[in-house]
Amino acid sequence: MKVGFFVGCNTAFNRPDLERAVRYVYPALGVELDELDGQSCCPTWGTMPSIDLAGWCAVGARNYTIAEEKGLDMVTVCGSCYGSLAETAHKIKSDPGVKSRVNELLGVIGKEFKGTSRIRHAVYHLYQEVGLDTLKEFIKYQLGGLKIAVQPGCHSLWPSDAYVDGEEDTFHPTVLRELCEALGASAPYYSRLLDCCGMGGMRSTDMDKSFKLVETKLSSMKEEVEPDLIVTGCSSCLIQLDTAQDFLKKDGKINYEIPAIHYVQLLAICMGADPQQVTGLARTKVDRVVNRILEG
Repeated sequence: MKVGFFVGCNTAFNRPDLERAVRYVYPALGVELDELDGQSCCPTWGTMPSIDLAGWCAVGARNYTIAEEKGLDMVTVCGSCYGSLAETAHKIKSDPGVKSRVNELLGVIGKEFKGTSRIRHAVYHLYQEVGLDTLKEFIKYQLGGLKIAVQPGCHSLWPSDAYVDGEEDTFHPTVLRELCEALGASAPYYSRLLDCCGMGGMRSTDMDKSFKLVETKLSSMKEEVEPDLIVTGCSSCLIQLDTAQDFLKKDGKINYEIPAIHYVQLLAICMGADPQQVTGLARTKVDRVVNRILEG
């Protein structure tokens, strides 16, 4: 199996330890990663769509053409990249006018969007293409009943008609929970599981409101699950849940801390990666949980 690794801006610039986890996990599972040389920003929702929809689609479509020329699907660990690129393809394929304009713009650089490659969310790619049984075969360290609160992320769920991966029921997501359970953890449901983390445009424009969403979500986790760990499926959710806790503690909004990591980071640790290499930029303290995993 070979896939193109769409790194994305958040992962590359803010959490390269997550990128390191991907580069450990996928080859170890026998999946070759192509660098997709020349890839750019997805581009994010906060830029072009409201100003120039076709132009926005063209930038995303250019990334697709790199994968199409290699005959590969793309895999990303960022929910925002996944959502942006999935909706790019959906809009191009469903609107002949947008498709015509996109290929007109791409023609300037000798490219054409054909729609032969897909963007895959790493969580769903691991679940659907690698499989739980195969993952279990590569595990060196079990989670020993650790209790996990999962955060799937909005852009892996909705709008469901635009996404090629996904859940049978996006209002009752189970995939990330099943993936955590495959590593030996428990991943109970909690009432705010579907809530947005508040990252993206909200954090950029109103940090107080953004962090209020985090506070509400953390309170639900703490009161209903008492988790040892938060596991996300999205690099943007990871950054938000990992960094916001420090601000909330300083403001007296919470008096606790719950370590937060991405599923691929957790999988890397369970497969034997150096924890410092794959979680070294975490702001929440992950050492105690990591040591518990390694000590069995």
